Amino acid sequence: MSPEFGDDGLDASRAPLLDHLIELRRRLIWSFASLFLAFLACYYFAEQIFAFLVQPLLRAGQGKLIYTDVFEAFFAKVKVAFFAACMLSFPIVANQVWRFVAPGLYAKEKRALRPFLVLTPVLFLSGAALAYFIAMPLALKFLLGFQGNVGGIQQEALPAIGNYLSFVTKFLFGFGVAFLLPVLLMLMERAGIVTRAQLVKSRRYAIVGVTAIAAVLSPPDLVSMMLLAVPLVLLYELALIAIWFTERGRAREAAV
Repeated sequence: MSPEFGDDGLDASRAPLLDHLIELRRRLIWSFASLFLAFLACYYFAEQIFAFLVQPLLRAGQGKLIYTDVFEAFFAKVKVAFFAACMLSFPIVANQVWRFVAPGLYAKEKRALRPFLVLTPVLFLSGAALAYFIAMPLALKFLLGFQGNVGGIQQEALPAIGNYLSFVTKFLFGFGVAFLLPVLLMLMERAGIVTRAQLVKSRRYAIVGVTAIAAVLSPPDLVSMMLLAVPLVLLYELALIAIWFTERGRAREAAV
């Protein structure tokens, strides 16, 4: 049986796949273009963005950053610009992902996913804000508190620019991603992977898992880990409450 060809000479069975690849390429181009333009803008304002990022360090009483590598200050500026560009272009990239996936969804599935699309940036920014305004100043104050006279030796903290930026980006990104836990649990429940009863029954294991996640995503000290672990446990409980409300809503819809 010979394959059927369309007017353009292509195999008709391969045309939908080719359309999907073309659409994927278009969405990727828009995503990378938005990231590139955001990077250029953020590189121009890199000093102002860096001044914003060092405020927790200043509030902790440390007013000096050093660099020992000749290229460290330049790469720090690039890292600041790229990190800010990722944050700035995230809504556009997420929109491109949604526009690529949405045509293959039913209307009911689209309505179900829209709240999660709204919640994702809100929760991510909430986690990053908690890290910036509360967790980072507390962690820095604790970590910088080891300065002073130790056994007759004056111990002084001289954080390097590159190390501090790694600390900041890990804190902000870790808290932001961790705060997406309710969205992930609700999507898993909506997809039928888990049920609320299973999540309630596995609460103790979830606390252990949350602690492990906090240890990976936060800087390697006990204070930072606890500052992330405690909100994650609360978010787990919040997800259970949200799932309970969604279950009741689906039950009412099924009864109509």
